[in-house]
Amino acid sequence: MKKFLLLLALSAPAWAAPPAKFDTRVEALRRQIGVPGMAIAIVEQGKTTLARGYGVRQLGAPAAVDADTLFPIGSTTKAMTVAALATLVDAGKIRWDDHVVDLLPGFQMYDAWVTREMTVRDLLVHRGGLGYGAGDLLFVPRSNLSRAETVKRLRFLKPSSSFRSEFAYSNLPYVVAGQLIEAVSGETWEAYVRKHVLLPSGMSKSTTDNQDNFATEDRAYPHARMNGGLRGAGDQERLDERDDLGRNGAPAGGVASSANDLAKWLQVLLGEGVAPGGQRVFSAAARAQMWKATMAMPASTMPAELKPLESRFSDYGLGWDIVDYRGHRIIWHGGAVLGFKTAVVVLPEQQVGFAITINSEDGEIVRGLMYELIDHYLGLQANDWPAKFRAYRDKQVAEGLKVLKQAQATPAKVGPSLKPAALAGSYADPWYGKIEIADTPAGLTINFTTAPRMRGKLEHWQYDTFITRLDDKTIEPAYVTFALDEAGKVARITMKAASPIADFSWDYKDLNFTPVKEQP
Repeated sequence: MKKFLLLLALSAPAWAAPPAKFDTRVEALRRQIGVPGMAIAIVEQGKTTLARGYGVRQLGAPAAVDADTLFPIGSTTKAMTVAALATLVDAGKIRWDDHVVDLLPGFQMYDAWVTREMTVRDLLVHRGGLGYGAGDLLFVPRSNLSRAETVKRLRFLKPSSSFRSEFAYSNLPYVVAGQLIEAVSGETWEAYVRKHVLLPSGMSKSTTDNQDNFATEDRAYPHARMNGGLRGAGDQERLDERDDLGRNGAPAGGVASSANDLAKWLQVLLGEGVAPGGQRVFSAAARAQMWKATMAMPASTMPAELKPLESRFSDYGLGWDIVDYRGHRIIWHGGAVLGFKTAVVVLPEQQVGFAITINSEDGEIVRGLMYELIDHYLGLQANDWPAKFRAYRDKQVAEGLKVLKQAQATPAKVGPSLKPAALAGSYADPWYGKIEIADTPAGLTINFTTAPRMRGKLEHWQYDTFITRLDDKTIEPAYVTFALDEAGKVARITMKAASPIADFSWDYKDLNFTPVKEQP
């Protein structure tokens, strides 16, 4: 028996603690890649073994990131929205397979049959037929629309696939889930998640409202590389955040949290819904539903240097990615909002979880350290994943710059077909709403009326296509094309992101503006 126990000990992965000199490793990578600040939490066997910050909260200021510094955690919020729904399931107020239309009066998809059949579970696993990122411009980069109005506009978004046939990641269904929580509980998503998920989990510092986050002194500020020709290239810059960033989309990505609080969240997840202090947040049955493979995702295809990271299977649960990594089950989710990136990872069989969050858009350090930690806790050979992710990212940016420069090098100096005064006017898209094109002494301007500060100049590009030069330089530029009817008047306006590597949330391609007829 002693010999057997000795062999068992020798064969077990060495995951009793974070990697040796891990803090030194993280700080060296942070400086090398140029990330202003970051925070990491690690939980093992129900105990927090690391919760600390690195670097600074904002460039040009001395305040350091600590274990309580708040970072917006983007789409890792989705798991908390699911947890809020789980509390309603546990209370018998809803079921995962209830029809949404029975719980949220007025809910409507583009297709009447889909409206009738859409369930709570369908909302959470990205199988409603919408395209990738469809409708994100309703809250990206910011919006003055209410959440109820945002949900109302869902009915005008045409599907890209048939119901339940394909996985396509979309934020809008989680906005619907937030409204559903309000309809059933009588509390806003912000209030309900804080009261029934964050506080019972011991996450007292975390916020569900951007205004609360902005009011907190110990918080991180957003940064991105904006001055190198396209987003992702150039030097690190602090982003402007004068406005509430997409409050209507908060159920899909509106929580801000810290290393200490994320450690508590990981303890709840690993504890099958029980918080460190012993309070049950949601049932073990609910966690089983969260981590149940429900909707198959397309198999990942990685470049040669990252091939070992390809999954044999890849599924989506309720707010979680469930993937295979070298024969092991990984539960995880990424998050991104303007100027921040996050990953929350759980290794259920190893009883280990960790979270990494940064105040920039340099995702290579998040994904690189994610797999470095996974290898460590699975007892696998070490690999310099951060360097490989960085090389891959650098290649993407270089190729994007090349394509962009080629496209913009020799535009045809032809057009436009109409004078500026004939292009000016109000135009509307069924799901997005209105834009205003104005003819001013300085030239044509464009104003996205529901998005504060999303306005600026239209510069002629070629033929009947212009390019946006918006006042807010953090917004992805777009080509704006005017199509004429048989009478030579503007029939519609379509758009396309100028950057070939723009995030899918800049879903300009889904817009189809037509002239707004003047009322008599």
